[in-house]
Amino acid sequence: MHETPRQLWRPSPSFIRNSRLQHYLDWLAGNKGLQFENYEAAWAWSVEDPPAFWESVWQYFGVKSHWPYQSILSGGPMPGARWFEGSTLNYAEHIFRRKSTDRPAILFRSERHPLQAVSWQELEQAVAGMAAFLKSAGVEKEDRVVAFLPNIPEATIAFLAACSIGAVWSSCSPDFGVNSVVDRFQQIEPKVLFAVDGYQYGGKPFDKMEVVQELCRQLPSLEKVVLLPYLNENSSAEQLPNGISWQKALETPAGALFFEPLPFGHPIWVLYSSGTTGIPKAITHSQGGVLLEHLKYLAFHNDVHPGERFFWFSTTGWMMWNFVQAALLVGATIVLYDGSPAYPNLDVLWQLAGEAGINHFGTSAPYLVACMKAGLTPGKDYDLSALRSIGSTGAPLPPEAFDYVYQKIKEDLWLCSMSGGTDVCTAFVGGCPLEPVYEGEIQCRALGCALYAYDEEGQEIIDEVGEMVITRPMPSMPIYFWNDADKQKYLGSYFDMYPGIWRHGDWVRITPRGSLLILGRSDATLNRQGVRIGTAEIYRAVDQVKEVKDSLIVNLELSGGRHYMPLFVLMNEGQELTESVKTQIRQVLRSEYSPRHVPDEIIEVKDIPYTISGKKLEAPVKKILLGFPIHKAANPDSMRNPESLGFFVEFARGVER
Repeated sequence: MHETPRQLWRPSPSFIRNSRLQHYLDWLAGNKGLQFENYEAAWAWSVEDPPAFWESVWQYFGVKSHWPYQSILSGGPMPGARWFEGSTLNYAEHIFRRKSTDRPAILFRSERHPLQAVSWQELEQAVAGMAAFLKSAGVEKEDRVVAFLPNIPEATIAFLAACSIGAVWSSCSPDFGVNSVVDRFQQIEPKVLFAVDGYQYGGKPFDKMEVVQELCRQLPSLEKVVLLPYLNENSSAEQLPNGISWQKALETPAGALFFEPLPFGHPIWVLYSSGTTGIPKAITHSQGGVLLEHLKYLAFHNDVHPGERFFWFSTTGWMMWNFVQAALLVGATIVLYDGSPAYPNLDVLWQLAGEAGINHFGTSAPYLVACMKAGLTPGKDYDLSALRSIGSTGAPLPPEAFDYVYQKIKEDLWLCSMSGGTDVCTAFVGGCPLEPVYEGEIQCRALGCALYAYDEEGQEIIDEVGEMVITRPMPSMPIYFWNDADKQKYLGSYFDMYPGIWRHGDWVRITPRGSLLILGRSDATLNRQGVRIGTAEIYRAVDQVKEVKDSLIVNLELSGGRHYMPLFVLMNEGQELTESVKTQIRQVLRSEYSPRHVPDEIIEVKDIPYTISGKKLEAPVKKILLGFPIHKAANPDSMRNPESLGFFVEFARGVER
């Protein structure tokens, strides 16, 4: 048995009573005769009887269907499950059901724009105009509409316009390179492209007109290109084939906004795997699947109430952008930011939190760790009185960062560490407003998510590290991968280890209390003398060494039963990797964990390789060090900093395999 960590926060009786999850549980008692002694019992019911649970979500939120469903769950085992067949609905229609004159739909700020509001009336008018333009351009149901846009209101407008008419949406952030965008969009053959001429990041302008022109050349299916002059107001759409300016497209004569009723399983958008070792997989979700999942998660696990302000730092190339739009479904105002989270300094997002009166502040674990290491004191420096929760995802949040949140940001705060993925456009595990927050732990498995830890024999284990698996279907699982007619890519991605059971590729430990710890990717496991070590443990320890900015670790299984585990470190500015720092790293790993956690060598690098969506390239680096050619080990176009791989290619030449 592991020791119970410190409790950092407990919801007050009024917090519990006012939570949307408690309201739902009371509704279940009154309408379904279902009563549960605690959250864990409610979760158990939700995964043991998925049809009853998901129908209750449908009924509780009053989902508007233009045609009734004939069955709740049908089809074979995963991935053959089919949900709510017969029903017709529209995700965008459910967003506009929450429109109000009492609050703005969107608050927006960027490095170049002060905080500004978009009213629901303005949003509706713009979406109606853009939907009319898309129809006039010949866009029909299931045609693809793509965007090369930053995290700005225009991206939300374009998405809702496409969604309202049944077109399939897909977006990339303008910091993606040409090949990276082509690898994604070429697969789905889009009819219309929305693009910006450029953007600003970190105080520097980035002109993207040549990139947009190249995209037009490499995407022959395009029939219209809508250009938003975002960097330079004089940029002209006439430079592009079949180009039209954003403003002119918006002025297309339009009547009232109309929502096309669509089958529950109709595709809503295509998201992409990181594509670290090949062409990114085109993961396709359904209108109804993400509607039900987002209503459930934003209301019950993020506890977002109508009128609250919901923020998550993201770009349009990450699934969290789609997740932010979902906050509109539950009546929130979404807060968008375009720019660097570290310009002019790391305080910029905390300043925004105060200025915009943000109630729910979402970010990444590395950002919170960076604020901690920089010694920021947001709670003292900014008015965070409106702040009710902080969400963290993207990587495991170390216990020290939990402590930092409560010590330096806000004492009475609900910290929601969560983990999920592009695969389902939500979190499998995350916050529970009825339960306490323990240092270093994720609070719960989400309702409707039958998540377990399996050992190597495929047996369920508790309080031990195992493979994270999902044993029952969820509505927001992909309906398919684009151009994967026989579902071979789909099956190979999740079902290769346990037939009929989704293996996500993370190590997880589920405690007897129902809380969880994610311990890194299982495909990047460190196997030391027969003991499996999650990379997250190494990073947690190294994060305590203030001289080190970032790190990456791999373990190589070499010939003759040998192992070699190097730790690569990126130093903070002005710091050197001295023998003293190396000793400090070894000591903290040995004392926090075990001698097995101590690397064989500590090597300084100029940069740590990351995907565009912010994931460390552990497995590709391991392949490079094992002698794989770089084109078989990694896809540079999927990376934020492909030049960082050069060091590892050189380093690999000295590894005795």
